[in-house]
Amino acid sequence: MTGHSRSAGERSAPQVSLHLLGGFRLTHDETPVVVPRGLQRVIALIGLRPGATRSHLAGLLWPETAEERALSSLRTALWRLRQDPYCPLVTDGDTVRLGPRVAVDIDELVQTAARVRTGDVPDTTGAALAAGRHDLLPGWYDDWVLLERERLRQLRLHMLEQLAGNHLAAGRHGQALEAALEAMAAEPLRETPHRLVVRIHLAEGNAFEAVHAFYVYRDLLLRELRLEPSPAMCALLDETLAPIRHATRPPATPRRPAATPPAASRARPQA
Repeated sequence: MTGHSRSAGERSAPQVSLHLLGGFRLTHDETPVVVPRGLQRVIALIGLRPGATRSHLAGLLWPETAEERALSSLRTALWRLRQDPYCPLVTDGDTVRLGPRVAVDIDELVQTAARVRTGDVPDTTGAALAAGRHDLLPGWYDDWVLLERERLRQLRLHMLEQLAGNHLAAGRHGQALEAALEAMAAEPLRETPHRLVVRIHLAEGNAFEAVHAFYVYRDLLLRELRLEPSPAMCALLDETLAPIRHATRPPATPRRPAATPPAASRARPQA
């Protein structure tokens, strides 16, 4: 198989789906395919690093093995995968990638995040909220998995926060709040989504909701990390509540001058 445009036979070929979010799962026309754990690692890495060189793949998969032995292990794994029609590969010189009819679920998250960055907001809200809700390959602790897991987690958080900000700027407060709360659920201690929630409530004129959201986050932060919210977070409410505080502050009572003692009491005692 090559990387050129697909023929009519290929277009009608069964769909292969590789799921890496929430756990490894390979399906062939929606039927699960049993894959040995060793080959799962190879398939997952190729799906995450399309077009990677053989030496790069071998070094990540067998980091504590000599290069020649790691490359030999990779050649054996690739040979085994080529015998299995359920996970087609494309090789181009020294690089390896999955076949064009293999759909990888992380691609949906990456593509949705790119659409949000370009301002394609209304059509991507539902997809953005659902994309990437599950961690990459939970229970896997390879260094390359941990790196990719954190990269995708940050990608999703920034996507949701930008989506909330875009909705807020356009006055779509309900959708903005939904995206901010989704980001908050993904990382409860992260301040940015909490700050967005406060801003959204203020934009709607809901001062009580804004104050409540602020103190819920402040209590959580103090309890978990013994930290206070940032000055930027506090400033949101300082600016809003200043007129209220000023209006409800009791008027200052003028201070009475100190009583002057009678002249007789001021007289110095006689010697």
